[in-house]
Amino acid sequence: MSEPAYGSPSAGVPDPDLRARAMRNLRRRRAFRTHLLVYGLVNAFLIATWLVIGVSSGVWFPWFVFPLLGWGIGVAIQAWHVYGGGEIGEEQIRQEMNRLNRP
Repeated sequence: MSEPAYGSPSAGVPDPDLRARAMRNLRRRRAFRTHLLVYGLVNAFLIATWLVIGVSSGVWFPWFVFPLLGWGIGVAIQAWHVYGGGEIGEEQIRQEMNRLNRP
């Protein structure tokens, strides 16, 4: 048999905490996809600029690599945070509270 649909009377009341976590995760994923799109568009523009300068002046120093790699590190960190960072566990929270509570 299939499971009851979300929001149906037999499905029960959804956990508000679970819903909030799901919404937060969805917002993070959407923000990451937007960031990745902007990264791709801006760096494509920088590479196109480099090509135009190279063709017109004959100078082929690949300066676009610096923003591409620098910004790429930020994109990679955001990707890890969104898709691989994992949730903060109760044990980690307790350890941090204990650390902050020390005299």
